[in-house]
This record gives sequence, C-alpha cells and structure tokens, in this order.
Amino acid sequence: MPKKHLGQNFLRDESVLRKIMESADISDSDFVLEIGPGEGVLTEKLAACAKKVVSIEIDGDLIANLEKKFKGNRLVKIINDDILEINLPELASGEFTVPASETETGDIATRYKLIANIPYYITSPIIRLFLETKFPPEEMVLMVQKEVAQRIVAKPGSMSILAVSVQYYADAELLFDVDAESFYPVPEVDSALIRIKPKAERKEKTEMKKFFRIVKAGFSSKRKTLSNNLSSSFCLDKKETDEKLAAAGLSPIQRAQELSIEDWKKLAELFHEHDKH
Repeated sequence: MPKKHLGQNFLRDESVLRKIMESADISDSDFVLEIGPGEGVLTEKLAACAKKVVSIEIDGDLIANLEKKFKGNRLVKIINDDILEINLPELASGEFTVPASETETGDIATRYKLIANIPYYITSPIIRLFLETKFPPEEMVLMVQKEVAQRIVAKPGSMSILAVSVQYYADAELLFDVDAESFYPVPEVDSALIRIKPKAERKEKTEMKKFFRIVKAGFSSKRKTLSNNLSSSFCLDKKETDEKLAAAGLSPIQRAQELSIEDWKKLAELFHEHDKH
C-alpha cells in the first residue's frame, strides 16, 4: 500500500508515461538517475531506452518488488536510500562516468539526466540539491505539484524566492499538466511535468552568497517595497538605498516579485560593497 507519510502517489496512466518518455528523449547513450521508482513502471520504460538507469527508492518495502522485477537486468541498479542523505557527487561520479573516448573534449566526464516523480513535500530541497551539487544533471524532467511548477517558471511580476533560486541556476519550462486521476491513490492536487536545464557556467561560492543575500533581503517582507526591505536588511539610509536602486534601473516603490534575475545580479554587486563593512 502507498505510504502517505512518504508522499507516495504512483503514476499509472500509460498515456502520461508515454509523454514523459517523449519529453525526456532518452537515447542508448544516456545515463539516467530516477528518484522514487515506486512500482517501477517508468523505470521499465527508461531501461528500454537508456544506457544505464540508477533508481533511488527510500521505501524498503518497495525494494524487494523492484529487485525482483529487474533481476538479471544489467541496465538497472536499485538503491535503497534517501536522496537527500546520499553522497550525490560520489554516486554521480561512480555511476555516470563517460570515458574520454566518448566525449567531445577528450576528457572523462560525469553526465546524466534526472527523471523523477518526486514527493511534493520535498520538491524544493531536491531541486536545490541537484542545482548546487558538484555534478549537476544535464537536465531534470520532474513531476511536481502544478502550483509549484507554475511558481518555478514564473516571470517578473509573479516571481518568488523559489522561481529566482531555480532560474538563477537553470532554464525552466512547464511541459504539460497531469490530472490527479492519473495517480493511485488520487492526490488532492493536479500535477505538471517540468524540465529544468542547468546553465553551463558554474557559479562561484562568493557570487552565490552575494546573490542570495540580496534576494532574501528583498523578499524579507511581502507587504513592503523593495526599498524598505533592503534598507532594513542592510541597515542603510533610505536615500542611499534608493540611489542604489536607481543605479540598477529600478524604482524604490517596486516589489521583489517584479524583478528579473539580471536585476538581482545588478543589486547583488551594488549592495555587496556595503555588506562587506
């Protein structure tokens, strides 16, 4: 039986499974990491196309059935573990290493795709884990709560910390909606499939720290303007804060949800000099 405390809702709609596979575009050269295989229906389809599939399942009660289902299938590896506790860089470098002879640069690489129907209550921690890890996936194709998917792909005017956090690291798009009836047991909300593609350039730790310091300050109070939030967070005079906002091409009466990623980057640089003192 599905376990409510683990957020288990098993996908059983064949048409949705086909659309996931079409969206993931898996080839026989792809390494795939799957989170929460559940009954293994998607795992089976992935294994029929991919070079290798590693599936991480936290529920020990499901492991026996999964191991039985894929016994003798050398393309599938089932691991009983918590994705938020596992050593992800070690796993990725150990399971998804591409030999130098198969890369364009002639160097050994770690390359994989993440495919997952993730428990909705840990959506944000999982996405953050894979965006910030040493070896991020080439792309993530994730089934998430529809409302969360809409927040992730939001544009300036409707941005949230979640949207800013994801779009800072990656490009995100909503692929299609999935009706609640496609799952067993039927959840209380509809779902959506999203694609998240990490950007090629890796962020420096100091740059990330500056960026998220300003973002958290800007979103610190939803009811206040950007100017008020930044003034109080950085202990700055209102006039000085407004001057910095003007230098970034922003109005003091704007609110955090209206800003683009580039706006936040400009502010991070402008406020960084003050923040060092």
